[in-house]
Amino acid sequence: MNIEKLDPASDAAGRLIALSDVYMAALYPAESNHLESLTALAQDNVMFLGCHIDGQLAACGAVKILFDVDAQLNYGEIKRVFVPDEFRGKGLSKLIMRALEDHLLAHDIRVARLETGIRQPEALSLYFRLGYAERAAFGDYEENPLSVFMEKNLLA
Repeated sequence: MNIEKLDPASDAAGRLIALSDVYMAALYPAESNHLESLTALAQDNVMFLGCHIDGQLAACGAVKILFDVDAQLNYGEIKRVFVPDEFRGKGLSKLIMRALEDHLLAHDIRVARLETGIRQPEALSLYFRLGYAERAAFGDYEENPLSVFMEKNLLA
């Protein structure tokens, strides 16, 4: 199993993104889904990673480096962490998260933030175990009863 930078325009990445879209659409109304497009994932401020098992893309995740004007700090926003059903339970999302956090630290970014949903108990459990804590909406997000906003100080 290896984790490496992945082209979001690749067929394998497109497959996982499409599966993620279907999964999220089944859980939340469109206005509560804050999914990054393939175009957004290909921007210079984004690192998109994939985890392969036996040559097959088994997980993905991304982080965008952004600037919080109010707090006057750079932070990374975790996006598109997804593992298809057939690969769940192998710890892949944890590996992806660690690699994304390592990428941020390598760029001297000390804060990671994310938005997830209340109907994803496995994701919430993972994020809490990794040290993320709930916080208010950030960036362009608005408070939403279906969203959970989280943050982690990567040096804590």
